Amino acid sequence: MALKPTIYKLKITLSDIDREYYETLNLTVAQHPSETLERMMARVLAYCINAQEQLVFTQGVCAVDEPDIWARTLDNQLSLWIEVGEPSVDKIRKATRLSQTVIVYSFNSKSNTWWEQGRAKINELTASVFQIQWNSIQVLAALVKRTMGLSITITEGTAYITAEDGGCEVSWVLLN
Repeated sequence: MALKPTIYKLKITLSDIDREYYETLNLTVAQHPSETLERMMARVLAYCINAQEQLVFTQGVCAVDEPDIWARTLDNQLSLWIEVGEPSVDKIRKATRLSQTVIVYSFNSKSNTWWEQGRAKINELTASVFQIQWNSIQVLAALVKRTMGLSITITEGTAYITAEDGGCEVSWVLLN
């Protein structure tokens, strides 16, 4: 019998100061059985950083040919492809052929090694790669509850996150 995903319900009060985007998001996020809480929360953070009306979570880990998050235009063209983790150069290359904008958020302890190994080839592509601080994602994951409210304020490459049981800052830097 296959393991089922764990479902999380998040109510997020989002204030993106840099983009002047203010919204209350009601997200239902499925954590795949093989996915860590850190990766799930990196997906949630990537969603918030890029929040827009057409943005949706895909099947992610379950669908090899899809990103974690994407946005489509009204005529069903891919306008935004977001990968969370350390995808292969081939997957990033494919994404740049399919979507107008490609963004990668690398976040785990292997991030520096992944970047050093793929930097030259990735820099040839039209993709933006960001690195999220691993230790801050771990702190964020420790705040997770199955049903929770978050207040997230984004400004200058940092998300200030407040939950019922505490808060944290999560920063990211552009690698290319």
